Amino acid sequence: MNKVFFSKLATGSQIGMIVNSLTNIGASFIIAFYFSWKLTLVIMCFLPLIGLSGLLQAKMLTGFASEDKKAMEDAGQVSSEALANIRTIAGLTKESSFVESYEKKLECPYKSAKKRDNVYGLFFGLSQCVIFMAYAASFRYGGYLVNSEGLPYVIVFRVISAVVISGTALGRASSFTPDYAKAKTAAAHFFKLLDRTPKISISSTEGVKWENFKGEIDFVNCEFTYPTRPDVRVLKGLLVSVKPGQTLAFVGSSGCGKSTSVQLLERFYDPDQGKVLIDGHPSRSVNVPFLRSQIGIVSQEPILFDCSIAENIQYGDNTRSVSMDEIMEAAKKAYLHDFVMTLPNKYETQVGAQGSQLSRGQKQRIAIARAIVRNPKILLLDEATSALDTESEKTVQSALDDARKGRTCIVIAHRLSTIQNADIIAVMSHGVVIEQGTHGELMAKTGAYYKLVTTGAPIS
Repeated sequence: MNKVFFSKLATGSQIGMIVNSLTNIGASFIIAFYFSWKLTLVIMCFLPLIGLSGLLQAKMLTGFASEDKKAMEDAGQVSSEALANIRTIAGLTKESSFVESYEKKLECPYKSAKKRDNVYGLFFGLSQCVIFMAYAASFRYGGYLVNSEGLPYVIVFRVISAVVISGTALGRASSFTPDYAKAKTAAAHFFKLLDRTPKISISSTEGVKWENFKGEIDFVNCEFTYPTRPDVRVLKGLLVSVKPGQTLAFVGSSGCGKSTSVQLLERFYDPDQGKVLIDGHPSRSVNVPFLRSQIGIVSQEPILFDCSIAENIQYGDNTRSVSMDEIMEAAKKAYLHDFVMTLPNKYETQVGAQGSQLSRGQKQRIAIARAIVRNPKILLLDEATSALDTESEKTVQSALDDARKGRTCIVIAHRLSTIQNADIIAVMSHGVVIEQGTHGELMAKTGAYYKLVTTGAPIS
């Protein structure tokens, strides 16, 4: 944020002001040297002091501005947090503590403003003092030149005015030097980001595409480490397969690699070792937009856009124009249609920012309808019912059961009751699959899955 702030300070009208100042300096010196080079040299002795005072003033004021901005951001964060969670704050009777915190955050800008005023006054006085000293010395020496060399007094005034104006322009131009130093650094970071080539590009036209996409998925000895946590190996040889039309359920404790496996399938990342095969094709060789167009996702916290219900469902497939009949059909399959028809504006009802006008179960069913509209061959369910109440869970689970018919489905679940009908249940621990099979097969083994179902104890 600070880089953007200083970049803004160093662009726009300031560039015109600097060009204007440099032009004034050049023209002033040409005029002054033309009429009296001796007097010009005397006055020039004071120009470094004028420029230095302006530079120091700008440097210190820029530092104060940076501190003020940071402090105001902190104060704004406190106020926005309080307003966004006003019910919780009122319920906890913490209003007074937030007011005190807000006032404490504002103490820094107040103290900084007092320092800034003192600094501004000091350096303004210094710069004005130097200008008057330059006037005194130049008029004294100008008088000497009038008496000794017969220099016309009009020339004296002309030279003094020209050089002093150039000094003022010099101070004005130099005041932007700190901003430009920071702007240059910010620009370097900006262009570094622009020049960065992502390992997985969504705009690339390269990669394999094929007709009759089936949805067969094989994780073959996948090992993976997140770039931001290079010392933690999340997957340590994931080996599991799912055939077209089957449902694969990942279960296990938090951090065992369930969601990471799904992210490898979506090609948000590529495995460090091993490979993910999709219909026999390594995921690295598959065209990314093509792959993701075959995948529908329903997550634990569905993201809705601030538009109508119909538009949110249409976003499921942006490659074509989705008709209202298709929207309604998808809504019926997601057990959403009856609810929508009870609303005054029906499918044109606005859901609000992040779906704030709807309950979590209603948002989840819109997300399911959005996935159905795409008609994906692969359906990913990331704990889609874990945050719902019992009644909403039954409705959403029924919609999910219908949605996954005829599709390859990968389910990440904490509620084991929702995945007992899965074709394959893969029990994960520390980045590997330690057990896999159907519900009946795993219960018969009386191993980790049996322990998880009967006691709810975490998998070691």
